[in-house]
Amino acid sequence: MITPERPTPPTVSDERTSLESWLDFHRATLALKCAGLDEAQLREASAPPSPMSLMGLVRHMAEVERSWFRRCLAREEAGPIYYSDEDPDRDMEVTEEDRWEEAYATWQAEIAAAREAARGRSLDDRGFAPHRNKEFDLRWIYIHMIEEYARHNGHADLIRERIDGATGA
Repeated sequence: MITPERPTPPTVSDERTSLESWLDFHRATLALKCAGLDEAQLREASAPPSPMSLMGLVRHMAEVERSWFRRCLAREEAGPIYYSDEDPDRDMEVTEEDRWEEAYATWQAEIAAAREAARGRSLDDRGFAPHRNKEFDLRWIYIHMIEEYARHNGHADLIRERIDGATGA
């Protein structure tokens, strides 16, 4: 596994650059929390009975990227990747058959699709989230995604420390 580089957000910038930089910072932070671990460690549940694992967090964030940028902002008919109505927590619940390479590649593909969906749009452009029956502007989506990653990066911090004692990043 390649250790990702984490970009440092600028301390002085325009609003769009700031939002995109902080989102990229948090995306890279989650990748760093997963770096250097083997398949079993990436699947390891944080504190049973919770199924939360680093691989589960990556799969969950692939779903979140897809939901807000593709479904909401771009209004695509992009169904769920891992979960279903019958198994709504399947993104977080990983099994021995689930592979890191697939989870990571899917997450990176959803990040690329998110960037493409946002490209050329203003922060005031709106999407529609059917699951909330509301419009959201791109600015709100960026802020929400930063919050979502920041919260889950806190979980990832604790999971990683439990696995091998690593802290920081």
